[in-house]
Amino acid sequence: MKKIGFIDLFIDEWHANNYPKWFAEAPSGKDFTVAAAWEKAPAGGRPLAQWCEEMQIPAAKSLEALLEECDCFCVLAPSNAEVHEELSALPLATGKPVYIDKPFAPDRAAAERIFAAADRSGSPLWSSSALRFGDEWQAALQSADAPEYVGTTGGGRLFSEYCIHQVEMIVQAMGTSVARVLRTSHNGVDHAILEFEDGRTASLTLQMKIPFSATICRQSGEVVSIPTMSNTFLNLIEAMLQFFQTGISPVDRSQTIAIAGVIDALIRAEKTLGSWVNVLR
Repeated sequence: MKKIGFIDLFIDEWHANNYPKWFAEAPSGKDFTVAAAWEKAPAGGRPLAQWCEEMQIPAAKSLEALLEECDCFCVLAPSNAEVHEELSALPLATGKPVYIDKPFAPDRAAAERIFAAADRSGSPLWSSSALRFGDEWQAALQSADAPEYVGTTGGGRLFSEYCIHQVEMIVQAMGTSVARVLRTSHNGVDHAILEFEDGRTASLTLQMKIPFSATICRQSGEVVSIPTMSNTFLNLIEAMLQFFQTGISPVDRSQTIAIAGVIDALIRAEKTLGSWVNVLR
């Protein structure tokens, strides 16, 4: 049985609270256990000792002890992309598989540094939004007819944290060559246009209560509507366990790096609503 270690900024958060149950229920879950957890800094929720007692997961005496004991790692902190580089530094030096929660990195440069750290030790590494794995979305992407346009909608309390889900789908479907972005925002509704180097465009809309959906316009003229995204986390969790087993990432790093750059541009665009902002290379 492979041992998974949780590494978090503060452990009492939604992903850490739910992943153990989902691991146990996944098709490959019988081969894994969450064997240790560690947090850098409690943030008002249950401290590590209480969380571990209630979750029935051992508390690591130190990060180094967790790295020694476990076979693979989840670097969590899903609300704090800015700490992922720091939290992943030691895990990525072990040569063991590392999954880093979304958003992967605050900008393209940080994303490239994190992958470079993995390369130095040979640690398998990947990251993803769960929305990449929705049943209907995955089925729609099986067509060889390339998208000319993708429009997405979705919810979330903060644009900077939750736009990852829609950006991930757009880059997955249309490629990594986003050149510039434009944002508008009014009364809790955020809109953004992504323009690719070849002139194609995509759009996203985020409002706290809007469900996730997508529309794909193909080069042939076909329009595909995807009103729901089923089994996103179920499929993500199984993909994560398969990765821990094989060390093979289901996501090309070029997409993960490009997504970090697009999100950085979208966050910078908040200061100049209605104006184009270049994606940094």
